Amino acid sequence: MQIECAAILFDLDGVLIDSTDSVVRHWRQWAERHNLDLTAIMQVAHGRRTIETMRLVAPHLSVEEEARRFAAGEAADMEGVIAVDGALPLLEPLPADAWAIVTSGTRDVATARLKSLGLPVPVVMVTGEDVVNGKPGPEPYLVAADALGVPADDCVVVEDSPAGIAAAGAAEMRSVAIVSTHAYHELKTATVLASRLNDLRVYSGHNGRLVIRVETG
Repeated sequence: MQIECAAILFDLDGVLIDSTDSVVRHWRQWAERHNLDLTAIMQVAHGRRTIETMRLVAPHLSVEEEARRFAAGEAADMEGVIAVDGALPLLEPLPADAWAIVTSGTRDVATARLKSLGLPVPVVMVTGEDVVNGKPGPEPYLVAADALGVPADDCVVVEDSPAGIAAAGAAEMRSVAIVSTHAYHELKTATVLASRLNDLRVYSGHNGRLVIRVETG
């Protein structure tokens, strides 16, 4: 399968980095502190902004302050955060004006994780702090496309969560789903599905365009 585009918009956690151990650890600590059910939290947390997850599971708390404390703890803790195989060779050759990271996390957390793993920090990075309505709404990806100066329908989103794939669809963007944190059937609305990030190859096409090829087998 091959897709041509002008820009690629990457989700961060679950696509370029694996922060599962860290994320679960921090949510467990938070759940224990507030006598909440971790399982219920994890069912809605992936792909969503921390503050939106907190609003869903603990609307009685001062979620703005809780989210700030949560982000500060994550930014200072790189234990269990690793780069996904293939992330660096995929990102390094990309032109600076042809890719972005779109994450539901905070800028401090995203930047700290990228730098700690030796991954490039993009010129355009849209975080949960930059939007009013996060994934599964289209706003994060539309903001990234606008910042790059690329029409939405000429962007391809690389995601791993149903919320992220839904956000891409709502933004009328094509998407590649990496089946890393969710099952195939949860991601089936994506344009293309890939078993792992290493299955993606990006080539230079005509007139400075990008060609994404999913190579399996």
